Amino acid sequence: MKDVEIIEAHAMPDHIHMLVRIPPKISISSFMGYLKGRSATLIHEKHANLKYKYGNKSFWSKGYYVSTVGLNQKTIEKYIREQEADDRVRDSISKREYVDPFK
Repeated sequence: MKDVEIIEAHAMPDHIHMLVRIPPKISISSFMGYLKGRSATLIHEKHANLKYKYGNKSFWSKGYYVSTVGLNQKTIEKYIREQEADDRVRDSISKREYVDPFK
């Protein structure tokens, strides 16, 4: 979409975080509809085998989360960049660490 700027983005296996600058003349819902619709079409065209697995072009979930960014933009950019590494650290923590050693 014209005048939309992707500032930071990172894809995870089951979700995507994006920091996007959208001009006031474009509604968030119309941008999200365009983004999800166009990307689903491109994914299905490039990976034709997915349509047999998923049937139709309903690639994305129906919902999305949106928030405004102000003075904390740098913090959000850093979070998006480092999200995958943080998730790996959290996933590598063993549940045994939470077992009470005195029981």
